[in-house]
Amino acid sequence: MLGSTHGTLTSDLRARVVACGETARDAVVHDTATAAVADGDRDVSGRPLHLAVPDLDRFFRPRSVAVVGASDAEGRPNTGITRQLIAWSERVGATLHPVHPVRESVFGLRCVPGVGELPEAVDLAVLLVADPLPVVAELADAKIPFAVAFASGYAETGEAGAEAQRRLGDAARRAGVRLLGPNTNLNAFEEFRDDLDGPAIALITQSGHQGRPVFALQELGIRLSHWAPTGNEADLETADFLAYLAERPEVGSIACYVEGLKDGRSFLLAADRAARRGVPVVAVKVGRTETGARTAASHTGKLTGADQVVDAAMRQYGVIRVDGLDELQDTAALLARARRPLADGVAVYSISGGTGAHFADLATSAGLRLPRLSEGKRRELHQWIPEYLQVANPIDNGGHPVGDHRGRKIIDAILADPEVGVLICPITGPFPPMSDRLARDLVAAAETTDKLVCVVWGSPVGTEAAYRETLLGSSRVATFRTFGNCVGAVRAWLAHHRFVRDYRSPFDEAPRTPSPSCRKARALTESTPPGQQLSEHAAKQLLRAYGIRVPREQLVTSAAAAVRAAAQVGYPVVLKASGAQLAHKTELGLVKVGLTSASQVRDAYREIMDIIRYEGVELDGVLVCQMIGHGLETMVGITRDPLFGPTVTVGLGGVLVEVLQDTAVRVPPFGEGQARAMLDELRGRALFDGVRGGPPLDVDALVEVVLRVQRMALELDGELAELDVNPLVVLERGQGAVALDALAVCR
Repeated sequence: MLGSTHGTLTSDLRARVVACGETARDAVVHDTATAAVADGDRDVSGRPLHLAVPDLDRFFRPRSVAVVGASDAEGRPNTGITRQLIAWSERVGATLHPVHPVRESVFGLRCVPGVGELPEAVDLAVLLVADPLPVVAELADAKIPFAVAFASGYAETGEAGAEAQRRLGDAARRAGVRLLGPNTNLNAFEEFRDDLDGPAIALITQSGHQGRPVFALQELGIRLSHWAPTGNEADLETADFLAYLAERPEVGSIACYVEGLKDGRSFLLAADRAARRGVPVVAVKVGRTETGARTAASHTGKLTGADQVVDAAMRQYGVIRVDGLDELQDTAALLARARRPLADGVAVYSISGGTGAHFADLATSAGLRLPRLSEGKRRELHQWIPEYLQVANPIDNGGHPVGDHRGRKIIDAILADPEVGVLICPITGPFPPMSDRLARDLVAAAETTDKLVCVVWGSPVGTEAAYRETLLGSSRVATFRTFGNCVGAVRAWLAHHRFVRDYRSPFDEAPRTPSPSCRKARALTESTPPGQQLSEHAAKQLLRAYGIRVPREQLVTSAAAAVRAAAQVGYPVVLKASGAQLAHKTELGLVKVGLTSASQVRDAYREIMDIIRYEGVELDGVLVCQMIGHGLETMVGITRDPLFGPTVTVGLGGVLVEVLQDTAVRVPPFGEGQARAMLDELRGRALFDGVRGGPPLDVDALVEVVLRVQRMALELDGELAELDVNPLVVLERGQGAVALDALAVCR
């Protein structure tokens, strides 16, 4: 027998065997170790640039399985779990070994009293015990690579439970065992249909019940290949499964239900792997609102993260975020099965002008392009459609042509247009026999084209033969039940293929070694106590170190020196108090602008010093600054996110950043393309092009500042907690951008 000297499970196991159900409540601690990363290659901040992809083949398709705590006693939850595991093992061709300290057999299968008595090497151990920690240590002796822990009572119960979970995760890592759970369920061991063809959806969920709608797609003929219920993620996490599934040749798309992320960097590395391979990832991510974030945290114990940062990070790596489970179903199904687009034009074809107008309105509002069909194509369509009906796109056939030979000719003619890559036919309700024939013609046409054919079947009944048999029976037609889901899925499909076509992994370009700018900047940050703010003068020195332009200025400590400095800087000038304790100088009257003479400078200096004495704050001096002319006030900043680390923000500056909150965020590293995309996301983007006859602004200079600030965020991650460059004035094209003020806080 294998490992007979390693002991058996006796009375301790009897105490630990528990009733575990499929829907055990999830919980997790977010500060346990994260997904394994590849050794060696790290960026300048010390973060990994590659993820070590776990080989989960033996988890999903084990040769041999041990069920610790197996039972066949009627009425016990473990009995139902054991029964399901036996059936699953038979389907995947695995040998199952029940482990129980007192039973000789379970469901007719010979039991062994402990893991050390297993008769052969085992790939996967399923732990149906109240405290899996002692068993995990025994798995190491038996060299079992994977385990699943169903037990609850961990982070969801408070700090004691969180500490127990940390111990469990640490034990698994010491033992070399990859652990799923605790607080997971049986979803990985479901019965998947093996009679379906085509690319499959792989499913990752942090709540088993939330994955049920996607799993049920099999009943509509859509193939599923894997289901990973990650549970508490004490060891194996969403990123591990995402990276693994992106490598599987049968996987056409990955659908995720995410309440929180264990580690933001690991998730992005996994998403990067999927993006490199062109595998679409569609995710519902809870936490858009404060209520949702709070509820998710209480359910899983994970950090949901600032939603704007999560949203930007997912978009940055091509993860398609949706809100509803129905959207997750429809979008993942389309992305898994549809071929690459041949064109991005969408043609809307209907039997009703009202239906076509309604759908076209929704599609155009969502950013889909509905090309106007050429005059020649319109003449061709009017061979079969009455002249008084509109066929420029949307195409209204009036109804009758779908009932005879004309219907198929119209569909073929639309699909033959080189500007059309997608044909969408909304059928708001059944009207047999015409709707039956229309469905058959659409399916037949889809079989003869490489272009995407979509149908929206709007009937709430869903039992019609045209829907159940004709449309769902086709693997080439994408069928939806709502206009909104169709529009969203098609938009995501087109966007995914544009993204993949242009994708360049930011991790390939991430800096590995510090720049000379970093060494200059550290001289400032290392001399500043943790948590302390730099003075404006010091913060601008930080910007100068990274080549970010600031006004000509001098720091002075007397009125006479201020007058001399103003003459050297050049009138008009601005006087500003500079000190580590000053954050909002304007509100205190510590900024004097538009000074044009020595007397004004002298008076302004004295006024500033009077206020300083009254406020009782320390100064390192008064800045005499060049006054910058007209431009657009923007802001660029660095903040730290608890999930993703340093983030870079750009937006409209001055007071507008507080009033309008028109900002865009990215997680470093990123390149010029993402920096420009940040600007395109701003609601005020048109301001950069010049308004009311004004000149266009120097967008290139702003992009360069964003990239330099990003470098600062990476290189000074250990020293810099926050940076706020506001206002950063963007001047006319070719004249650059100038940082008028900056606030920096050290870690």
